[in-house]
Amino acid sequence: MTNPAAAATPVAHEENAHANQFALLRQRRFAPFFWTQFAGAANDNLFKFAFTVMVTYQLQLSWMPPAMAGLVIGALFILPFLLFSATSGQLTDKFDKTKMIRFVKNLEIAIMVLAAWGFVRADAVVLLGCVFLMGLHSTLFGPVKFAYLPQVLDARELTGGNGMVEMGTFVAILLGQVAGGLLVAVPQIGHMSVAVGCVLLALVGRGVAQAIPKAPATDPGLVINWNPISETWRNLKLANQNVVVFRSLLGISWMWFFGAVFLSQFPSFAKEVLHGDEQVASLLLVVFSVGIGVGSLLCETLSRRQVEIGLVPLGAIGMSVFAVDLYFASRGLPAVPEMGIGAFVRQGAHWRVMADLALLSLFAGLYSVPMYALIQLRSQPTHRARIIAANNILNALFMIGSSVIAGALLGAGFTIPQIFLFTGIANAVVAFYIFMLVPEYLLRFVAWVLSRFVYRFDIKGESHIPTEGAAVLVCNHVSFIDAVLLMAASPRPIRFIMDHRIFKVPVLGWLFKLAKAIPIAPQKEDPAAYEAAFAKAIGVLREGDLLAIFPEGAITRDGELQPFKGGVMKILEGARAQGIEPPVIPMALTNLWGSYFSRIELRGGERVAMAKPFRRGFFSRVGLNVGGPVPPVEVQPESLRQRVSALLAA
Repeated sequence: MTNPAAAATPVAHEENAHANQFALLRQRRFAPFFWTQFAGAANDNLFKFAFTVMVTYQLQLSWMPPAMAGLVIGALFILPFLLFSATSGQLTDKFDKTKMIRFVKNLEIAIMVLAAWGFVRADAVVLLGCVFLMGLHSTLFGPVKFAYLPQVLDARELTGGNGMVEMGTFVAILLGQVAGGLLVAVPQIGHMSVAVGCVLLALVGRGVAQAIPKAPATDPGLVINWNPISETWRNLKLANQNVVVFRSLLGISWMWFFGAVFLSQFPSFAKEVLHGDEQVASLLLVVFSVGIGVGSLLCETLSRRQVEIGLVPLGAIGMSVFAVDLYFASRGLPAVPEMGIGAFVRQGAHWRVMADLALLSLFAGLYSVPMYALIQLRSQPTHRARIIAANNILNALFMIGSSVIAGALLGAGFTIPQIFLFTGIANAVVAFYIFMLVPEYLLRFVAWVLSRFVYRFDIKGESHIPTEGAAVLVCNHVSFIDAVLLMAASPRPIRFIMDHRIFKVPVLGWLFKLAKAIPIAPQKEDPAAYEAAFAKAIGVLREGDLLAIFPEGAITRDGELQPFKGGVMKILEGARAQGIEPPVIPMALTNLWGSYFSRIELRGGERVAMAKPFRRGFFSRVGLNVGGPVPPVEVQPESLRQRVSALLAA
């Protein structure tokens, strides 16, 4: 019988090994899903925006004044996420995801037929019911969307695939809102045009969904718990079993809080602060959406096609910097008569505002895409959709919280630019707190900066680094930042066994403590610490994680590869005694000898490192060559040294 969890593990095909994210649009496993999601997001926003415009400008409803229309529609749309996310996550794990997608698209057609009737009759009650039903539609589709991708993409495609979906979603939102606003305003036939447009988009989405390949259930034996409260709590406990995943859920929910503050204030910001009309408000939305799309697409380029969570701190820094600068850019603008888009863009001060919005949203894309990819990669396939569903509930709660807090600040007399300033500062505080709780983000950021700006880091054979399961990485030891470069090369966290003296090096020692590196002292110097280090190392393998060791025992003092000691054999023997047979991955760092962090300088008869800053300048070319896995039964120190030596010469 096939193990459903195994069936859910994506397999990398040779023809896709070097494809970029845009190449996914030519592949059946991704393209039909992408366009199904695109059509759904566009239809969602065409419907909601056309309805909002109709209530605001065309209908006179005593029970729903125009000022309340946006809030009511937004609240009705979010309500199903709170009520049904837990159930939708279970359904996605229990059933074939492709069948779930087609069911949701069938539901969308039915809802849009009802909405078309509501538009033709100008019946706000029917359309409010459809808003709730479209919220239910999105609630059902959300877990499917994020659980489908890791089932059909391999680990090195997840960042690019998520970036494409995020970009497509925001472009679809933008196009849907523009189309909704234009169609509903057409004299005499506006309502009919919206009705036809909504039904046609639903039919197109369902037609494309027919081409999505099968995505088998990951937990077909799951018994559905229909109680949303107890199931939500159980899902959060499932997510909390992996600390990095759970805190990443909170990080994504914070991003939605952050974004909701800006999106909800665009109309008032455009009118009261920038003195622009509705077209200016739409321009701000366009700039924001384009920024998110560009940032999402940049993730793959900046991450070497792996799940690079080092981009998350970069994104958080940019979000805060440009949110704060938006306050300064929009403070004290002169009061002028309401202007259209032409007059608005002719003023230089407004370009700084638009640049801040564009860059703020671009960095939000860099922040969110790696987090989504990390959750997909680290969550157990059998309950991945339920964790995504829990995230949707948290997102909804955080968005509601952002509305309440923004409203309270406005009521307390804060201006909109001051709210942006408050949000930017709060983002810095929250981000710092998250990165202290999950230091892996900060460590990856340091590794990413080092491998991108201090060195030009080229990796060969990176596919040999396992994306799952225990393994021992064996590498030559050239400099004090060897471990940091290995972090940058690996899609997964690595636990290092390192000489205890390196923990006394300023900054680097602190980083290695954050990385939970295992200090080891010579057996003659401290026998207890020596044995404890090997016990911890075997524990790392028992947990199914990556362990790295520098078998030379110390950083080279002459640039040559030193003899390998027997520590790796002791680790493998201890692991074998516990029934663990991890492969050994030989690796070789190249061209690091002579860099600032290598012991090339001679001072007082001693070889020292870090004596001449910028010794080789920026972007010095260094490399990592990764060899194929070696079965543990074939490992001997000298044969392993020969493999690493051959990689150095490659």
